[in-house]
Order: sequence, then C-alpha cells, then structure tokens
Amino acid sequence: MNNQHHFRFSSITEYHRAAGLPDPAHPLVSLVHMSDLAQPLADGSYSIIYDFYSIAMKRVKHAKFKYGQQASDFDGGVLFFMSPGQVFGVEIEKGEMMPRPEGWFILIHPDFLWNTSLAKTIKQYEFFHYAVNEALYLSDKEEALLNSIAQNIEQEYNATIDRFSQNVIIAQLELLLTYSERFYQRQFITRKIGSHEILIKLEELLDGYISSGQLAVKGLPSVAFIAESLNISPGYLSGLLKSLTGMNTQQHLHNKLIELAKEKLSTTSLSISEIAYELGFEHLQSFSKMFKTKTSLSPLEFRQSFN
Repeated sequence: MNNQHHFRFSSITEYHRAAGLPDPAHPLVSLVHMSDLAQPLADGSYSIIYDFYSIAMKRVKHAKFKYGQQASDFDGGVLFFMSPGQVFGVEIEKGEMMPRPEGWFILIHPDFLWNTSLAKTIKQYEFFHYAVNEALYLSDKEEALLNSIAQNIEQEYNATIDRFSQNVIIAQLELLLTYSERFYQRQFITRKIGSHEILIKLEELLDGYISSGQLAVKGLPSVAFIAESLNISPGYLSGLLKSLTGMNTQQHLHNKLIELAKEKLSTTSLSISEIAYELGFEHLQSFSKMFKTKTSLSPLEFRQSFN
C-alpha cells in the first residue's frame, strides 16, 4: 500500500499514549472502548504490531482490516484475536475519513499472565493465530454475552487493585476465551457452505499434488503449504477439519496417504517398496509402521487379504 505507516508497541502504556488515551490503570492489562479513541494513529492506511495480546470486538464501517493478504469488514459484531508479534493492517477506503469505531478491545501483556493458569492455556486457543477474514462473527445473543464479560473485566479493572484483582480478571478472560471457542465451533457448522468449499478445494489440491508426482519427490505437503495454497491460516484449517471430520490437518493428510496406499496395494502389482517410494517414504520401515498403526495390518497382510 502506498504511504503505509507502521507502528510497533512494546507496552500497553505506549499504545495508550499514541492513541490519545490516558495511561492505563494497570500497566499490563487494559480495556478500551473504541469510542474513547481520541485520534487515529495515522491518516490513511497503516499497520500495527503489538508485543501483547489483543481481543477486539469491532464494528467499523468503511474500513477494512487486513492480516497478511486477507481483508474483512467489521460492520457487524465481530471478535478478532491477535497474539504478540502479529501484523494488523487498517485500510481506509479512498475518499473516506477514518470512521468513529464502535466496540471495545482488551490488551493483555504476557507478563500479566505470569504464574497463572492462563499462561499455559492461552497458547491452546488457535484463534489467536487466525487470519482477519477468519474472525468470529457473532449472533446478537453471543455478542451480548461477551459484552457482559467485558463489562465484568472493566468493573474489576477500574476498581481498587488488591491481591484478588489479577485472579478475577484472569477468570473472566478464561470465560471469554472458552465461550469464544464454543462460538467458533458453531461458526464452523453454521458456515458449512464455505467450509465445504474449503474441503473440496483441499481434496482437489491434494489430488493434483499426488497426480503430478510431487508426493514421490517431496513427500507429503506441509500444513503451512496447504493453508497458504487455500488462502487460509494453518490454525483455522486444522480447527475447521477437526470440527467437520474429527481430524486435524496432519491426521487428514495421513489418512489420505493410507487410503492411497490401500488402493495401490489392492489394485496394482507394485512391490511394497515401490509403493512406499511413490508415497514419498524414504524408508520402507517408516511406511510399514504408519500403515500398521492406522490399519492394524502390515502392508503385506493387507495385500494378502485380497488374495
């Protein structure tokens, strides 16, 4: 983008000052209402990198938000998650002023999580690494529920800090993340048309990869390669597959490989070593071990069952 401004914030206080906000009540956590933002960080389009976590409920008309090459509008109630180090871009439509945003966002420095249960579990929430077009689109009821949790966090945030403050805020954050995970599972189901299109594209991608002979030369494609080819993030792909098929991306790839092995073992006269090579295995033992793990039979035993 032309005239692109770039901002990186290592602390929440630093962000508050750049956005024209008062210093946070707590240096390691903050809840900000979009309507309180006194000024945009820059005229036109810009990108931001936080060195802390962000959970944002946004409604902004005429502005598109980008993660990588993906863009999405936030006209409805949308929840978006960022982990430290991610790049988040804002594009203002040509001829438009930066609109007054609605919603709220919570900023959490990793140091705030130190020695709490969330310090370990936050890395298990894959939606912190989803692309912006994979944000969580909420129903009115879901949005109201998450807004109420945000209000609880804000109430505690603005209260006098005592030895219970951190634990109360952590508990509310865990509740918000648990509900978000539930709502993502709902989104995978309710957006089945798009989800099924991704599954179809995935199968077409794998079939093309296999038929072109790349399997024998390069082995199984990586999850990162597949996600990039499908224009979605690796975490979203695995979460989607898990919801619809019960398997993550790696498991889906292995099952695809085993089905192909079964086909070759039962319909061709290729030796087991030749089949292993065609499927991208450098060592016959590795192929045999995976096949037996998945089918409870060795490749030879499986072939003999057809004779």
